[in-house]
Amino acid sequence: MSFQSGASVSTDLRATLRLGLPLVIGQLAGFGTNIVEAMLAGHLGAGVLGAVAVGGNVWMVPVMGIIGVMMALPPSIAHLDGAGRRGEAAALFRQGLYLSLTLGCLAGLLVFLLSGRIAPLLRIDASLHADIAAFLRAASFGGPAMGIWVACRGLADGSSRPRATMVASIGAVLLLLPIAWSLMYGRLGMPAWGAFGSGVANTIVLWVQALAMLGYVRLSPRFADLGWHHGRRTPDLSVIFGILRLGGPMAVSVLLEMGLFSAVGVMIGGLGPVAVASHQIALNIAALSFMVPLAMSMAVTVRVGNAMGRQDYAAVRRAGLAGFLLTLLTQGVSSTLMLTIPGAIVRLYTDDPAVIHGGMALLALAAIFQLSDGFQVTGAGALRGLKDTRVPMLITAISYWVIGMPVGWYLAFGLGLGARGMWMGLIAGLSAAAVLLPWRFRRLSRALA
Repeated sequence: MSFQSGASVSTDLRATLRLGLPLVIGQLAGFGTNIVEAMLAGHLGAGVLGAVAVGGNVWMVPVMGIIGVMMALPPSIAHLDGAGRRGEAAALFRQGLYLSLTLGCLAGLLVFLLSGRIAPLLRIDASLHADIAAFLRAASFGGPAMGIWVACRGLADGSSRPRATMVASIGAVLLLLPIAWSLMYGRLGMPAWGAFGSGVANTIVLWVQALAMLGYVRLSPRFADLGWHHGRRTPDLSVIFGILRLGGPMAVSVLLEMGLFSAVGVMIGGLGPVAVASHQIALNIAALSFMVPLAMSMAVTVRVGNAMGRQDYAAVRRAGLAGFLLTLLTQGVSSTLMLTIPGAIVRLYTDDPAVIHGGMALLALAAIFQLSDGFQVTGAGALRGLKDTRVPMLITAISYWVIGMPVGWYLAFGLGLGARGMWMGLIAGLSAAAVLLPWRFRRLSRALA
């Protein structure tokens, strides 16, 4: 790429950091809810922990689908902002809210109706079926709230007001702990509901978070210039389908990546308890570190989208470069930590020598794909800012399922490398995406000049 002066890139680095840091904190807070749930469930026994873990993973499938579709909102809002049409953002948000609320209702209804059939279908241990079904029934009532939350987050992030998301996410973690503790353990006069209590707590907190966020973006002076009194109040199918056309491929991409990691976990599940435990620990650590480039990619989406709205194509390229440079820095740090102190990190999760040994081996492989994972998510974020979603969806499908999965399966079972082989497949798939997605952004951004 050809760029303007280094001073301009430095300015973009600082701007991306200002926008990205609240998003990073918000993502880490969101990840913290999973930790709170696991810690509380774990002290109630393996059965409750297993039910909450399986139920949570099942519930995340429709949730990630909704999030993927609504990834269309931040770049669309950012385009309006950059084009000096900020006063049209509320009207677009209103249509996005209709879509996400509908998707949330449908997701909740589907999970509620299938709650008792999912665990037997997945061939989960029969002793967990009742608790998994109870968790899913309770969590399903949070579907509409998830729709509201995702739409509000898209508005806040897309209009470069990410602190609202950060504060709401932190508040959700702080609220979840006492509510889940009370409902799961039977404290403060509440019944001891175990896994069901975890699902109820999730739903309560999600509704509080969503309604608080909705009230804030609607009433706060920071969002007063978005044109709340303009635009159509009833659903506009042309706008809604426009969001869906843009966001649908994003949802598919998200689910393809999620499906890859889930499939890897299922295949490793047949390799024995030590392999499973090692995989889960290493994956948890890798997922935690991934929150940083994921949040930065959201900032890059907004920065690129804003520059596109201004038709400042040099700024489009600089925003992309800033994102890749920050990814290089953050992922370099996480990779270094995984390579230099893997034992200390894994011992935070377990005292089992065999699991520690296996976890350290997988963490070394996780260190290798830190840059690949960071670059692919940053590339995808930059392309979202250009509203380019269909080709990235194809790139994701090829990288993960044509390259990553076959390579992992062959190394794991054909050559007998076990869990390490599957993780090498992850490296192959993520590396392919890390090359192709940035290349796609470079090609499109240069064509704009």
